[in-house]
Amino acid sequence: MNEETTGLRERKKQRTRQLLSDTAIELFLQRGFDQVPVAEVAAVAEVSKPTLFRYFPAKEDLVLHRIADHQGEAARVVRARAGEQPPLVTLRSHLHERIDAHDPVTGVSDLAPVLAFHDLVYSTPSLLARLVHYTGRDEEELAGALQEVGGHEALTARLAAAQIITVHQRLAHANWRRIADGRTAEQAVPGAHAAADHAYDLLGAGLGAAYG
Repeated sequence: MNEETTGLRERKKQRTRQLLSDTAIELFLQRGFDQVPVAEVAAVAEVSKPTLFRYFPAKEDLVLHRIADHQGEAARVVRARAGEQPPLVTLRSHLHERIDAHDPVTGVSDLAPVLAFHDLVYSTPSLLARLVHYTGRDEEELAGALQEVGGHEALTARLAAAQIITVHQRLAHANWRRIADGRTAEQAVPGAHAAADHAYDLLGAGLGAAYG
């Protein structure tokens, strides 16, 4: 099989994966996550149920695929940091940049589709539970990056990564709550920046000696 054929096949898989995710999210937003069976998602997308599960092992993954491109982002930021800049400084700066950009992953977005997606995730217990799986992978990747750049033992890197990823999640939830309570994204930005600085000050107090 030549490279062109392999690339075409991979693009077709990506399109199918995106179609399944988009179809599922549309149905879930219309009627609720628990009210739409996987078989219906497959039928509307015109694939078999076994085919759907080949792309998405769990029903929840149909939704969380939308944030898959952010998987490992913290680790990538640490590895791409400028010179000898400390990881915490780099991560803090990156978070502020994403807040200013109203990146949906920070929770600072008032676009209707983004807000509806966040409402779906945060109001569905099984989606929140599945999010832990994604969080675990992010922690593993960030721990690997921190160990590479910091030279500390694996346990130190894992503990640091767990704290950092958890902080990012809590900040995103708080930002979403600001928007859900009626603020615009622009109105939510100052509070989001202040909360990010407060969180990173706390992280620096505990992790600064290793990664500050």
